[in-house]
Amino acid sequence: MDMPVNVPVDDPNADTEWNDILRKHGVIPEKPPSPTPMIEEALTAARKQAHDNRLNDKSLDELDELEDDEDAQFLEQYRKQRMAELATISRASVFNRVYPLQKPDYSRDVTEASRAAFVLVHLTSSLGTNVESKLLTELWRVLAAHFGDIKFCEMRGDMCIEGYPDRNTPTILVYRDGDIKRQIVTLRELAGLNTTIEDLEGLLVEVGALKSNDTRLIQSRLRDEASATSGRNGPQDDSE
Repeated sequence: MDMPVNVPVDDPNADTEWNDILRKHGVIPEKPPSPTPMIEEALTAARKQAHDNRLNDKSLDELDELEDDEDAQFLEQYRKQRMAELATISRASVFNRVYPLQKPDYSRDVTEASRAAFVLVHLTSSLGTNVESKLLTELWRVLAAHFGDIKFCEMRGDMCIEGYPDRNTPTILVYRDGDIKRQIVTLRELAGLNTTIEDLEGLLVEVGALKSNDTRLIQSRLRDEASATSGRNGPQDDSE
């Protein structure tokens, strides 16, 4: 009976002639493929995507300023594409305010309306002491005015659903194509009392109501940055 032979192997993954012989005879397994090509491919894809998206955060005025740096034909094509997107948004912006809801009209104003556009419902508190609900009401007004192609609605939770507990308000219901696509109970899932417009814009992107490169999101961020800068560089006291 042949006894197994222990073949000395210092490093089975090393690229040596001896290891090649051992692999050929099945003594040691084949060396796993190097991850380097896959890493390089991923980096190349990431660089290409960054290059392709380099203009996504530019306004029309900023695109004009890039005429010396970008190919003129490509820039003109991109400008036309951006203007077409803005025109589409403008035509779809038919809501632009918060709609109060009545239970008899809920199916028409929410479920059926969601077949044509995203509909977001804020189920409010019945108590004047619910600070989260008050905060969301204010944020709802800003969002409705800014994103007119999305329908923002509001209704007291206990009037929408009999016995709906006030501790579950504010509740956000996201409707599309006649169904509830997302439900958020209180603002704890976002940032609680620190919830901002940016948090809600992130929610709109997450559910598909907005694209991540929507120029209105970019404009909103620019306004926030300008406001922050203005606050930091506010009026100085010259009395000294």
